[in-house]
Amino acid sequence: MTAVPLSQSPDTCPMRPLLDARAGDLLRVNEPQAVREVLRRVENFAPDNALTAVTPLGPDALRRLARARFALPPVLASASGPEHRRVRRVVARFLTPAQVEAVRPLVVELTHERVDAARRELADGRAVDLAETVSAHVAPAVFGHLVGLAMPSTPVLHRWSRHSLELFWGYPDPQRQVDLADSAAELFAWLTDAVHTRAPGRPSLFAALREAGIDEPRLRSLAFFLLIGGQETTAMLTDIALHEALTSGAWRSIAQSPQGPASEAEQLVRRMLTTTSSVPTWRRIAVRDTTIGGRAVAAGTPVLVELCRHDRGDIDDSLAFGFGVHRCLGARLAPLEASTVLAETAAGLPEVVPAGPAPDWLRLLSFQAPRTVLVRRRSEPVGQGGSR
Repeated sequence: MTAVPLSQSPDTCPMRPLLDARAGDLLRVNEPQAVREVLRRVENFAPDNALTAVTPLGPDALRRLARARFALPPVLASASGPEHRRVRRVVARFLTPAQVEAVRPLVVELTHERVDAARRELADGRAVDLAETVSAHVAPAVFGHLVGLAMPSTPVLHRWSRHSLELFWGYPDPQRQVDLADSAAELFAWLTDAVHTRAPGRPSLFAALREAGIDEPRLRSLAFFLLIGGQETTAMLTDIALHEALTSGAWRSIAQSPQGPASEAEQLVRRMLTTTSSVPTWRRIAVRDTTIGGRAVAAGTPVLVELCRHDRGDIDDSLAFGFGVHRCLGARLAPLEASTVLAETAAGLPEVVPAGPAPDWLRLLSFQAPRTVLVRRRSEPVGQGGSR
């Protein structure tokens, strides 16, 4: 447990949290037992700052959000107590182990469609971005299917999601904040109507929440977080897995190996969840004077817990989705989806290799992913592919 240095680490990947001085003083907790302690003791360490902007929003950005009546009242990830449990019970009904396993054929079908599109581009001699062509399409379609939400077009949703992640977990300057706030306001306006429109033939999560007595402001808040923190982070985990398989030399082996429990694709995703997860950190705040591992922590101290560690020698992904009453409800879905997309993409495109230089990475306080996963057919000239 150490104070977070307020400067950027020279590490590029795997990630140590990259913090800007504007993030303020956080206490970093990186020992697994201490992380579990913080996440378990909700009476001492509350999720009140889970959706608080890392960089305080300036007046111009706040005015843009206010005009859109943008508000994120506490719900699920940012709530605790009976209200948290009531919402969580409803959401959990849509993500049971049986429902998650039942969605695997849909993931396979969607991946095959997107791999066919990638193959057509590759046949023309072009490099293809698997992040844009494959995973960006699969994740939102699966999410919409599970929660009964009619999704917007993939490019629009991707822009909205990445902008909102940057606005609340990044370090935008005041002008960038205004642009991001406009995008977040667009997403919020779309959600205002979308939570009342169910996908044909599917039960609606938001109708179920409404029936459970959840009011409209919290419905929109939950929809906002699930959309950017659910499907987008699953796509990001998939991109990390695709990138790792390509650059580590595991791609062809995964392409030839069978799917199923303990498959090579699943093992690689587990390793990424251990070392380089798309959600490497999360925040809590001490609500009273307390301790962590016997060390004093003052009330009001913001705490940053590390959910993955790049120096961990074994494969232990037990903290990748949090711990305790706030453990992520997508803990089964995200690995299943990422490993299935990886296995099917490698099997469908066994001949591809990394194209171009190593990609730039999106680096936010609690989110990370390669911005692109560029590939080219092996027979084509290959640039400096992929060493991290």
